[in-house]
This record gives sequence, structure tokens and C-alpha cells, in this order.
Amino acid sequence: MPTKYTRFFWLPVGALALAVILALYWAVPGQRGPAPNPPPSPSASPAPPGFVGRAACAACHAEQDRLWRGSHHDLAMQVADEQTVLGDFDGAGFTKDGVTSRFFRRDGRFWVNTDGPDGKLADFEIQYTFGFTPLQQYLVALPGGRLQALSIAWDSRPQAQGGQRWFHLYPGEKIDHNDPLHWTRFSQNWNYMCAECHSTHFQKNYDPASHGYQSTWSEIDVSCEACHGPGSRHVAWAGSKDGNNPPDDGTLGLVFHLDERRGVHWTIDPATGQATRSQPRATAQEIETCARCHARRGQWFADYRHGQPLLDTHLPVLLQAGLYHPDGQIDGEVYEYGSFLQSRMYRAGVTCGDCHEPHSLKLRAEGDGVCLQCHAAGKYASTGHHHHREDSPGARCVECHMPAKTYMGVDPRRDHGFRIPRPALSAKLGTPNACANCHEKRPARWAADQLRRWYGHDPQGYQAYAEAFSAARRGGVEAEAGLAALLAHPDQPAIAKATAAAELGRWLSPDSLPSLLDALDHADPLVRAGALQALEPLPPEQRWQAAHRLLRDPVRGVRALAAETLAGIPTDQVPPEDQAALHAAGAEYLASLRLNADEPGAQVNLGNWHAAKGEMAAAERAYREALRLDPGWVPAYVNLADLYRQTERDAEGAALLREGLLQQPRAAALHHSLGLLEIRRHDLAAALVSLKRAVELAPGDTAVSYVYAMALDSAGQHRAAEKVVEAGLKQAPGDRALGQLRSLWKAAGPSSQTRP
Repeated sequence: MPTKYTRFFWLPVGALALAVILALYWAVPGQRGPAPNPPPSPSASPAPPGFVGRAACAACHAEQDRLWRGSHHDLAMQVADEQTVLGDFDGAGFTKDGVTSRFFRRDGRFWVNTDGPDGKLADFEIQYTFGFTPLQQYLVALPGGRLQALSIAWDSRPQAQGGQRWFHLYPGEKIDHNDPLHWTRFSQNWNYMCAECHSTHFQKNYDPASHGYQSTWSEIDVSCEACHGPGSRHVAWAGSKDGNNPPDDGTLGLVFHLDERRGVHWTIDPATGQATRSQPRATAQEIETCARCHARRGQWFADYRHGQPLLDTHLPVLLQAGLYHPDGQIDGEVYEYGSFLQSRMYRAGVTCGDCHEPHSLKLRAEGDGVCLQCHAAGKYASTGHHHHREDSPGARCVECHMPAKTYMGVDPRRDHGFRIPRPALSAKLGTPNACANCHEKRPARWAADQLRRWYGHDPQGYQAYAEAFSAARRGGVEAEAGLAALLAHPDQPAIAKATAAAELGRWLSPDSLPSLLDALDHADPLVRAGALQALEPLPPEQRWQAAHRLLRDPVRGVRALAAETLAGIPTDQVPPEDQAALHAAGAEYLASLRLNADEPGAQVNLGNWHAAKGEMAAAERAYREALRLDPGWVPAYVNLADLYRQTERDAEGAALLREGLLQQPRAAALHHSLGLLEIRRHDLAAALVSLKRAVELAPGDTAVSYVYAMALDSAGQHRAAEKVVEAGLKQAPGDRALGQLRSLWKAAGPSSQTRP
């Protein structure tokens, strides 16, 4: 069966042991929590509320409207005109990669002359502005209802800060019209990438038949109903003479109430200098309302309903390499939600509105004042705590506890993990620490020594998973135990546990399987979702036994992931009492793929779904559609070539992979797949060339090293094969497949007649 993106090497002895563990695990009464209740069946209900627009809200909520006007939400997207366009369109030019783009006005409208989809210079009208500070982007309409974001943006900061200039969002990369990052390509498409979070009640409306969009919105910017939900019933309630027509059911006609802060106060404990919430935060509605857009996440379903769990429609990314450092600090462009979930503040019950005024989006107090709402000034705003001059950056709370990283060239964003700087961890693992932002010429060990002198110990902080994730990323022998221990930790963040569960898929053994099975019953749906992603290495029967009850999970995103995990289970092997649940969850998963039919990754997953069910023609169509959407999409080439292998069409697979290498010559996965195909065709010499190149391009991919080593050994190049294994184990000391191969070879001795 084709896999989504990663292939796992599974040893039979491990599979047998895991089967025994699974059998014992479910044989013991009382070890599993009750299966979640199935989602309620739909029933007849009145017409859904409709969107009425900001003006209807402002009639009664004038102060909130005043605060909102001029905010980032208000100016998130605007029609391009004399009042909204900030950039220099008076004939200004900008040159990059041999292309000079010119910005100008014509007939009262704004235009850019730049390289289009075919690489040729042409004039394109600016339709909309996108944002306003510290940069402003511009949207251009292309055929098929597409709006595309130019990669040349306007730096709207004052000139004294380096602004008032055109700049490119990818300054260090050479980009032409064939590059995935070119402004005309899918990665810069507004309909898919941007629109849901810059407009109110956005509907993408992609038509796979015409390959076009008929996208709509109720308001062009992020207005009242983007957060509060459709307001027609509330307006009707407010407009009734006595407030009781229609009858008042306590909702005031609102879709849901953002009232988690109502009646709540924080009291600072004089002994600790820290505040306690007057009542525990029982829900996360406010936070998840913000997270819909202030998170790195994928949208799975279009029918977002305000107040529902985030995972009913969206799936946040986990603490993955390239997006987060091993200790959870922000690395890639991940926005705020993922780091805030890791914080002690989130655990204590803090919501976004405790720090940010939700309409103006400004902080509730200037400078450190926002922190001193809950942290006693006498203890924390003192040199005894921060050990810096009062007028220095090091005395500011955010500089130590919310270090910033700059994205999009000019946009610094602060980490919302509110963590304690840990330079000792930096010295050990290479993670960033806030001290280095000011003391950039000093090594981490110097900063660690300073903190030890001040506090008498190395600060530890709340987040205790850096070493586990670091070991997993570098393939350390201690990775499995560290990930399992994190899952068992009683008070670590759910997003960290979800990440640990997902990572265990690479390390799963009888020792860690019980931890993963427990994660499938975790109270937080994000942990259950992470655990589902780790089940791929299990044989189908064991995957079913582990995951089938999540087909009835109360959260739709979890049900859809369960259906994806169980796609390869033959229907005739499913107990009758579970077939309806499997069918319903499968329909939800397919709906998520249909929503994202304009995205090549969704088409690959659709192809995988059909391939798992033996529907090869449908799978091929999906893979081909992925390549039509993005001719450089590597997983589509790999999985389609694997489908050709399964259907005995390796000649077509070879041509396909070579076509992919013309698009992506440095894609290790394509060289690796071609090498495997050449082995099947008994062309070992060609296979060695392809597999060697794959290892060169992906030296840390132990699966690639394993195959190359086996091929070298088959060619009689035993010493070279051993060197590849040793190099792979140096990259990932805990890799089981390479470790077992080395042990087998050592036991067999150097003679090719005795090597396994």
C-alpha cells in the first residue's frame, strides 16, 4: 500500500512481539477507557443563522466597532485604491533573479509588470491589498477565479526603520516561473493558502471539473462575525421590543458566547508573586476561536461552526522539525497557538483576551504592564529577578520569556511559550536561548554559567521534552524510552504528548506500544490524533484492534484520521456492528479530501485511499491530478510509480520517475524509487548509481541507507556496504534496521557465501 510520505521498515520479530502485547493488553479487563459516544444524529432544526455584516453589529456595539477600526483585522484585506495601497506605484522598479518588475498606475488603477506563469513579462492589475504593517502584499487575479499573492511586497515601516521600499519575500532563493515559490504557483494561491483567515465567512468553492474557483465572502476583512459567528438571530433578538420575541432561550440569539473571562479575576499570591484564576477555565472556546487563524494548521472541513472544537474542522501541526526546535521554541512560521499550548500560562487558565484587547488587538497594558497584571512587580520587575539594568532590553519580560523571530523579511513575531531561558540546554542540544539575542558573541555555556551564579542552579522550566525530541530527530538509541516517558508524564502539554505519540511510529516496539495505546484514549483530541498517525507500522489486524473505536470519536477530525488509518482493512473483515461507523468516518475523510481537491497533497492521499482499497484506476487518476496541480510534487511521482509496480507496469514507472527528476533533480525520494525499480529490473549497476545519489542527497534518511547498503552487498561490495551502514548509524545510532543489519553481518563474517 502506498504511504503518505514516510516509509517504515518493520522487522517481523517486532511485529510478532507486538501482536502478543496487543492480545494481552485487551485481554485484561478494565485497562481501556469506555469508547467515546458516537456523534449525535442530525435532527430537524430551524434554518441556520445568517451573516448580517458589521454595520448591523455597530449599531449597538459602537465602542467595540471603534476599537476594531484600523486594526489588523479591519485592514487584513482591502480593495486596492488610493486610500488602501501603501506601496510606491509611481514607476518604481525592483530587480531579482534577472527579472525587473515595475510598479505603476494606469487609468486610476494599480499595476505591476512582472514575469507571469509562462515566465514572460506582462502587465497585471493589483486587485486587493493584503495587510498593512509591517508589510503589505498585493493580490493579482489569474484565470479560473484565482487570486495570487505577489512575492514582491512593500515594506511599510518608516524609512528610519529600513522601510518604504520594495523587497522580495524569498531573498536568498533563485526563483523562476517553474519554481513552486513563484507568485503564480499554488504555494502563493490566496484561495487555498490565505483567504479563510483574511476575510469573513469565506467559502473556497473549488470546482475540480473546471479546475477553477468561485470563492465568496460575506465581508472582505476579518469582521465581527468572523469570531462571533453569524449574527442574524442576535439582531432579531435585539430588535424585538421586549427582548423576548423570538423567545429568549438564554442565548441572546448568539451562536455561542465568548464569555470564559466573564466574572473571572486573578489574585496574586504574595508568597509566590504569581496569580491564580478565581475559577478554573473549563473550556477553550476563546482560545480555539483565535487558533482557527493564529495556528499553523490544515483545514479539513468547510462547515466551520463557531464554538465547536477546533479539531472538528482543522488539524494543527505538531512540534515537527523545521517548524519547532526540539524544546518547542518556534522555528518555522507557526504563529502563536502551538507555542501557547506549551506554556504554563495556558495550563493555568490564561486566555488570549487576558493579554490582548480582542477588538483593537492591542495589549491590555503598555510594556511589562501586561505581564505585571498577574506577576508581582516587587518580585519580577526587579534586578533581583532579571539581573539586568532597569533601562536595558534584558529587563523586559518579553525579551527573556517571549523571544522574537522575524518572518517574511520584516515581521518579528514572539514565541508564546513563555518559557524560561535555558542556555545549558542550548549548550547541550543546540536549541536557541533568549540570552543569545543580546549576547550574540557569547557562547551558550557562558550564559549558562551566569544563570547558575544568579540562581544557584540551571533553570529547568515547565517544558520537559527537549531531550526526547532531540533524540528522536537524530535517531538516538534513547528516543523510544524518552517518547514513552513523555506520554506517561502527568502534566506536560497535550501538543507535546501528541508529538511524542506521532513520533513513536518510527520506534514502536513491545516496550512502547502500551504508551501509544493509552494515548489513543487521551482526553485531548490532539493526542488521540497524534497517536493515530503512529499506527502505520502495525499490521492491518492490529491497526484495526487499536484504532477502530475512534471511528466513533466525538471529534470529527479524529474520526477522519481513524478512517484514513484503517483504509486498507478489507470490508469483509470488519465486524457488522462496526461497518456503519467505518463507512461514516470514511465519508468524512473523503469530504476533507474533496474540500482540498485543489491541493496536490490531498490528491496523493486520495490516491492512497483508493490504492489501499485496490481501486487502482481511481488511485492513478488522483496521483495524476496531483501532478497536474503541481508538476514537481515528489510524493505523487513516488506513489504513482509504486502503483505501477503493483500493476506490473515498471516501464511506465521508470519513465515517470525520470520525468520527475527533470522537475526535481535533487529529490532523494525519486532517486531512491528509481534505484528500487532498477533492482527489480535486474540492472544492479544503474541501481547503485541511483541509490548512491539518494544517500548523498538525504544522508540522514536511514531507510535510504539501508537499501543502498543491501544493494552494495548484493554487488559484492561488502566493505562499501558496511561503511554505508556505519555512516547511517552515525547519523541515527538507534536505527533498528541498520543496527540489526550490522549485527547480522558481523555474525555471518566477511564471506559472501555466509552473509544473509
